[in-house]
Amino acid sequence: MRRVIFNQKGGVGKSTIACNLAAISAIDDKKTLVIDLDVQGNSTHYLLGQAIADAESTLAGFFKESLSVSLFGKTQNRGLESFIHATRWPNLYVIPAHPELEPLQSRLESRYKIFKLREALDSLQGFEHVYIDTPAALNFYSRTALIAAKRCLIPFDCDAFSRDALHNLLATIAEIKADHNAELTIEGIIVNQFQARANLPLQLVNGLIEEGLPVLNTKISPSVKVRESHSESQPLIHYAPDHRLTEEFLALHLELHS
Repeated sequence: MRRVIFNQKGGVGKSTIACNLAAISAIDDKKTLVIDLDVQGNSTHYLLGQAIADAESTLAGFFKESLSVSLFGKTQNRGLESFIHATRWPNLYVIPAHPELEPLQSRLESRYKIFKLREALDSLQGFEHVYIDTPAALNFYSRTALIAAKRCLIPFDCDAFSRDALHNLLATIAEIKADHNAELTIEGIIVNQFQARANLPLQLVNGLIEEGLPVLNTKISPSVKVRESHSESQPLIHYAPDHRLTEEFLALHLELHS
């Protein structure tokens, strides 16, 4: 299953959610791939512990090859498997981001390469779960992720600005579904940074439910353990397997796969 984690607002936990769900899938003996489409490379750092210096072995290399055309037609491009890096954990792999993604964007848009990731994933064999991390913007990379995915998870971080932006985000997803990807469905809204004893988060979440929006039952609490696990480049299932936050991610994974 291909899932995209998408929200145009920054700081809502897209990389944290993508990497922790992927790590749990891998623990569950499912061969799992994370695709890091965010030029900041947070998922890359989280899973590999470092940036990848060689742009040609990252998503930047993949997209560069999609732009390569010879005098006699398209050159032979490598398959997506050529850009996959193994993490230190069994069954868990990542296609890294790279800063060169940023200057490539205008060329990719002008040459209409928006379907290249989906075509490459359609040809990729062996992965049971794919999680696509996206930038905090509606740009070429987030659009190509929404076109490539089957399901969309929307992180929601319990503030009034996020609620105001949510309807625009839903409209964007609906438009991409109508125009480019009829298979795309919103799997659910993930409530992140949820404080159960605070009034505002409860009011906001209840308001979303009353609107009939697909709010998932499992909610993710705020915790310093997230920042610690980022610093150690270890998803929570490995860094703090008995922590309450890890249990919440396990419950979220179970909810998505039940």
